[in-house]
Amino acid sequence: MSAARASRGWWPRTLRLRVFLILLAGLAAAYGLSLVALSAERYLSAKAMMLGTLESDVATSINILDRSPAEDRPWLAEWLARGSYRFVIGPGEPGVAETSTRGREIAARIEEAAGGRFPVAIRSIPGERERLQAHLTLSDGGPLTIDITPRGVMPVARWLPWVLAAQMVLLVLCAWLAMNQALRPLGDLAAAADALDPNRNGTDLSETGPSEVAHAARAFNAMRRRIAGYLEERVQILAAISHDLQTPITRMRLRADMAPDSPERDKLVNDLREIEALVQDGIAYARSAHGSGEKVARIDIAAFVDSLACDYQDTGKDVAVSALVEGVVSTKPHALRRILSNFLDNALKFAGTAEIAIERGRDGGTVITVRDRGPGIPEDMLDAVMQPFVRLEESRSRDTGGTGLGLAIAGQLAGSIGGSVRLYNRPEGGGLAAELVLP
Repeated sequence: MSAARASRGWWPRTLRLRVFLILLAGLAAAYGLSLVALSAERYLSAKAMMLGTLESDVATSINILDRSPAEDRPWLAEWLARGSYRFVIGPGEPGVAETSTRGREIAARIEEAAGGRFPVAIRSIPGERERLQAHLTLSDGGPLTIDITPRGVMPVARWLPWVLAAQMVLLVLCAWLAMNQALRPLGDLAAAADALDPNRNGTDLSETGPSEVAHAARAFNAMRRRIAGYLEERVQILAAISHDLQTPITRMRLRADMAPDSPERDKLVNDLREIEALVQDGIAYARSAHGSGEKVARIDIAAFVDSLACDYQDTGKDVAVSALVEGVVSTKPHALRRILSNFLDNALKFAGTAEIAIERGRDGGTVITVRDRGPGIPEDMLDAVMQPFVRLEESRSRDTGGTGLGLAIAGQLAGSIGGSVRLYNRPEGGGLAAELVLP
């Protein structure tokens, strides 16, 4: 696998997840920058407050302690203590020299506040918490230590983490809703394209919404109508040609029948019969494409199939019923009979026998299957034989007759009654199975 493919291995395959991740990453980055800016502002505010306090309050406190008697300084030091610093009368604790920028800034602020009269030395006190001590000497030579606990960022309120969590949840929801709002029309368009069937009267896509979505929906609806128009025109041409050919074929049949008996006459009659069958199947295909106008009726499916099998058996055809499931279905009886008759005719033509069964589908529908033990169909041709005028050259050649329209007619009629047709080779013993699924 190439490096480019390996680098894309983590990237989602669906556009929905990709857009969601992009939106979420952008919003999270903006939210993170806001948090960083807020933290920096709080840190600078805390630093400014601390330095401002040192510059004003500490200067006043130093002056009070410097002018007070030595015996009063201990209790004054406790009284002048604040949250971030306290005064210690004495040399304080030994520490290490503080050379950081903040240490130098604190020392400069204290010296400036005291008017430059008391040189200040800053020391860092080791420990769990950061502590600084500013050492200076009062006017009478007494040592004074300012114990400073620098504040970092201002303490966070207890409710703030919950607010941040709620904001993150809101970001995720907004990203998901924005992604759905943007991609739902695309999903509807893909579903409509998958369900596109010119043989069925589908509903148009909604042409409302944003201008881009409405434009795409209008273009798709127009395309669907054009495709349906082209197919209807093609079928009308086929029907017209087939209908117009019937009259000359009939005249030719009459003339051939009146001709003296001869081998050439017999060949001519056979050719005319084949042409006539082709014309009749062409008309049947055109009618199935337009729909016969037959009304839907409720029928006992088991009795219907059993009656159809008996009709074939009465003419000496080897048609067996292997399984029947009782039930009532709403369908077009004549269209259903034509579909099953085409399946049975094919099975009898290429295998000599046929077997028909009714089963209950997984989704509650009715599955009618016609099976044979003939040569079957190559796997790569199972879909092709459902197209009009497609015939196999080897297993189902012209020598066996047929026009190549039987399965195409069955497929169109199945669509007109809300069903579907599937062909597959039987896994054991060979042969073909033609399956009709009814809702």
